[in-house]
Amino acid sequence: MKDVKYWVGFNLVPGIGPARLNRLLEYFGDAETAWRAAALDLARAGLDRKSLQSLQALRPKLDLDAEMARIDDAGAQVLTLQDEGYPRWLSHVDLPPPVLYVKGSYLPGDEWAVAVVGTRRAKSYGREVTRFLAGGLARNGITIVSGLARGIDSEAHGTALQAGGRTLAVLGCGIDVVYPPENAGLSEKILANGALISEYPLGTKPDRRNFPPRNRIISGLTLGTLVTQAGEGSGALITAYFALEQGREVFAVPGSVLDRGCSGTNKLIQQGEAKLVTKVEDILEELNLTMVSEQAEVRAAVPKNQTEALLMRHLCEEPLHVDELQRAVGLPIGQVSGTLALMELKGLVRQTGGMSYVLAHESSIPYSVD
Repeated sequence: MKDVKYWVGFNLVPGIGPARLNRLLEYFGDAETAWRAAALDLARAGLDRKSLQSLQALRPKLDLDAEMARIDDAGAQVLTLQDEGYPRWLSHVDLPPPVLYVKGSYLPGDEWAVAVVGTRRAKSYGREVTRFLAGGLARNGITIVSGLARGIDSEAHGTALQAGGRTLAVLGCGIDVVYPPENAGLSEKILANGALISEYPLGTKPDRRNFPPRNRIISGLTLGTLVTQAGEGSGALITAYFALEQGREVFAVPGSVLDRGCSGTNKLIQQGEAKLVTKVEDILEELNLTMVSEQAEVRAAVPKNQTEALLMRHLCEEPLHVDELQRAVGLPIGQVSGTLALMELKGLVRQTGGMSYVLAHESSIPYSVD
C-alpha cells in the first residue's frame, strides 16, 4: 500500500490515536492527503489544538522514507487497518490500533488463537497449569497469544513452542526492544514459529502506561482469554476485562483459597465473569474447536511460511499465470514456481493448465464470534 508510510507518520505523532486518525481519514479520504494537509484543513477535520501543534512541530522533522527503511532493517513489516493481512478479530474491536509492527509471521491460521496470561510472580502451581493447558491448546492447532512478560506469559510462549505450535507475543515497547531482557532467547525462538507484535514505533522503551493498551491487543487478537494464575492486582485481569468488553470468552483456572496469588482467578469465576477450566477440552468445546474434520479442511488451506502466505493473498478462484504472480509478489521466479509446486502437493492450490494457478478451495472458519 503506497501510503503506509503516512500511517506510520501519524503513529509517530503523540496525541494522534485511533479516534483522531479515523476522523482525519474520513475527512481527507486517505492518509497521504491528511498528512500533507494544511493546518486550517486539519482543524476543520476535527483535529484539536494540542494534537495539531504536535503534528505541525514533528511533521517537518520526520523522514518517513528513512523510518520505513529502519523498519525494513529491523526485519519487520507494518500492517495497517486497510491491509488484508491485518488480524481479523482485532479489526472488530472498538477503535483498533491503526498500525501494527510485526516481526516474524502472522498467518491466516493465527485467527485460531487463545490468549494465555497470568501473574509475573508465578508459583509452581501456575506454571504447571499453564504448561498443561497451553501445551494442550498448541497441540490442537491453537495459536497461543501472550505478552512476553515474566512468569505465566513466558511459560505460555515457551510451552507452545515446545509443543510444536505457534505463538504471538504482543509487546508494550518497540519490537526492536527486548523486554524483559532475559527473554531475548525466547523472542528469537518465537520468530521461527510466530511473531512479535507491537503498536509502538521502533525504539519505544517499555513504560507502565503502555501495558494496558498492549493487553487490549492481546485479547483482541483472540477468540478467548485464559487466566491461569493471578492475584487481584495482576495486570492479567486487565486483559480479561478487555476480553469481556470485546465480547470474547474468558476462562480461568481455580486455585487455592489460601493463596493470594490465585485470588484474581477465583474472583473471576465467583462473579461469573470467567468459565471455570480444568482441562483443555473445556476451552475447545466452548469455542467450538472440537470439530475435527472441519478443522482439518481449514488447516489444509493455511500457509506454512511467509512465501506461501504471500502467494495465497494474490491467488483466488480466477486463474493467474505464474509470471503475473511473480510480478505481483516481487520474488524470484524460481522461488515462486518451487513454492507453488509444494503448495499443489499440499492441496493449497491447483494448476488449471498453462502454468496458471487458482486456490484449491476457499478456506472457512467453522465458528463465529459475536
